[in-house]
Parts: sequence; structure tokens; C-alpha cells
Amino acid sequence: MDLYCDHCGRSAANGDHAACLAARTMEPPRYCPHCRRRMVVQITPRNWTARCSVHGSTGG
Repeated sequence: MDLYCDHCGRSAANGDHAACLAARTMEPPRYCPHCRRRMVVQITPRNWTARCSVHGSTGG
């Protein structure tokens, strides 16, 4: 099962994702880590939600 970086959408196993991890401290995920689809992201003053059309929602 391939997993993908939720920030850049590339394969999580290949390449250096240190910059992605640093960016994720301030930003919600943009790609589904399971299927690489672009997620629908909603940001509010207190939190965020991200929804994949196949795998559902996550929040932070």
C-alpha cells in the first residue's frame, strides 16, 4: 500500500519531506495520504477540516 505526503502529494517513501513536515505545523493537509486526491479544506479561526471524497474527513 502506497502512502503519500499530505502536503505535496508525492510518495511518502521517496524523497525528503522535511520541508513538508515543517509546513504542516502551520497548514492543514492538502492531499489524501491514502489515494493522493486533492482534499477540500476549510479553515476557521479555531481549527480546520480536510475532506477526501473517498476516505472521508479529518480535523485539526
